[in-house]
This record gives sequence, C-alpha cells and structure tokens, in this order.
Amino acid sequence: MAWQLICDISRCEFKKIYDRLNVKLIERGESFYNAMIPGVLKELDEKNLTTMDDGALCVFVPNRKVPLMVRKRDGGYNYDSTDITAVRHRIFEEKADWIIYVTDLGQQDHFDLVFDTAKLLGWYTSEKRMDHVGFGVVLGEDGKRLKTRAGETVRLVDMLDSARDKARALIVAKQEESATQGKTDGQLTEIEIDHAAEVIGYGAVKYADLKCLRTGDYKYSEEKMLNMKGNTAVYMMYAYCRIASMVRKAGVEVQAIGESSRITLDHPRERMLAALLLRFPEVLDTINDKLTPHVLCEFLYEVAETFSEFYRDCRVLSDDVTVQNSRLLLCAATAQIIKRGLELLGIEVLPRLQQV
Repeated sequence: MAWQLICDISRCEFKKIYDRLNVKLIERGESFYNAMIPGVLKELDEKNLTTMDDGALCVFVPNRKVPLMVRKRDGGYNYDSTDITAVRHRIFEEKADWIIYVTDLGQQDHFDLVFDTAKLLGWYTSEKRMDHVGFGVVLGEDGKRLKTRAGETVRLVDMLDSARDKARALIVAKQEESATQGKTDGQLTEIEIDHAAEVIGYGAVKYADLKCLRTGDYKYSEEKMLNMKGNTAVYMMYAYCRIASMVRKAGVEVQAIGESSRITLDHPRERMLAALLLRFPEVLDTINDKLTPHVLCEFLYEVAETFSEFYRDCRVLSDDVTVQNSRLLLCAATAQIIKRGLELLGIEVLPRLQQV
C-alpha cells in the first residue's frame, strides 16, 4: 500500500510536467513485465541460449564482452530481465515495427546487448527496427553539470517555471515600452500574456535542447534561449508570426490565389528560398533515418534567414498583381513549413507576437 501510494503521488506530479510539455504516454513500469519474465526465460532455455555462470543465468552474445544476466544468483530479476521481456511484449503483443529507446549515452552498450539477444531469439528481424537514442549531459554556463547554487540537481519543473517567468517579464517589459511610445495596437491581455509566456518559455527549453547534437553535451543558458536573435525558438516563432501577419495584411485569401495563380521564380532570392523549401521532405527523411532533431532546427533557422534575405530584396506587396500573388504564395509556403517544423519539435506557435 505504501509503495502504491508513493507511485500514485509521483505519477500525479509527473503528469503535471507531461501536460505542460504536451507529452502523451502509456505507462509501462518494470513491474508490468514481471509476470512475463518466466516465459521469456523458458524460451531462452528451449533455444539453448542460456548458460549458468557463477549461479546466475546468462545469455552470452557473440562479440560481446559481458553477458545479458536474465536471472541473478538469488533467483531475482533485474534490468536485463525486464528489458528483454519488454522487447518481446512490444514486438508480439503491441505489434511494434519500430522501437526507440531514449536514455543517456551510458546505456548504449546495455541496449546493444538487449537488441543482439532479441536477434538470437529470432524476434528482431530485418522487418523490425530498434534504436537506442542516447543523449549527452546538460551543462551550466561554467561548463560543469547543471546544478543549483546549493549543489543539487536542477529539477525540470524549476527550469520550466523559470523560463516561463522570464518570458513573461520580457513580454510585459516590451508592452510597457510600446505603450510609452504610444503604440497600443496589438497589446496582449493578461490571459494572452500568461499563455504566451508558457508557449515561449516551454518552447525555448525544448528548442534549446533539440537544436544541439543529441550525443553531445551542451550549455544551458536562459538568456541565450530567450533571445530574439539567432537560432532560438523565440526567433523562429517571431519569424512565423511576421510572415503570417504579412500575408494577412495583403487582404487576400491565399487559398483563392493559389487556385488561380502560380509561383514564378524570376529573382535569385525567390529561387534560393523556393529551392530551400523543397528540401523539407529530404530533411525529414534524414531525421527519420538518423534520429537527429537538431537537423530540423538548423533547417528551420536557415529557412527563416533565407526568407529575411528574400523579403529584403523582393517587394511582396506590389502593384503588379501577378508578382504579388506569386510572392504571397511563397510567403505562405514558408510560414507553413516553419509552423509544421516547430510542431514536429513539439513547439506551439502563437497567432501574434508583435508585442513580445
């Protein structure tokens, strides 16, 4: 009862964070697989894959320095037992074609051993795919593991709270600055400020993590990740809002002009932007193959920068309706790709960001 109560309390607190990050999951704790382990050990025995080693039941995989210990000397089970059992359940019960494990890099050898054991059992065939997505360490700006001033591990909830609060302070300061200049149009309400602060703060934390090569360590800096310049979530959100606002101000329906007009690429900047946008499927294929989300972040930043150069050199709103419609379609395509790219990274975009 006490253990169940602890689990329930923990689950409740975890869910609060999952909800803030829009994470959906089906819980499968280690105990979920306990009743299935004996059946897996029986299958290993029947296929002559187990060996008793110093009282422990092990699977020795060719070209591996250590075995997979599926039962300890005292008869108990461990991570090896549950992980190989989980593979079987996911393949045969949940009918998974592709299984991805996301843990720190230190567990790479362990999961390679589990995957190889699944191959020996005949579970893991060429029709299936299993990957270990390892990640590095989050560092403070001093280059050491991120810690609080008291030397304790920084909690994710505290990072999210801090990023949200700093984002809110930036929004309020920007609105106050605009008000002193007599610019009151587009001012956000208190409810809109709260929502924007959450979207920007949480998005900034996600983007700061995902834009880095996942196998490397990176320095965590709230000041940098909330900067409106450079490869940040805030910059990408602003780029999207600016483009979307431009299309709205044109006073035309993009879908309507898309049915009667086509994109012409006469200017070099138009051709550069269009060629880059056409790479989007290729970028997604790379991410799908290599499981490297930073590639998408780099692509989106390049799109935003290339659009800025296009906008600088190519007048969008023009007396020439043919040219205007073509460039509006190019703008709309750019906004759509930025929006979709951020959504794939789990980052929401705001309908307006003028005062942020």
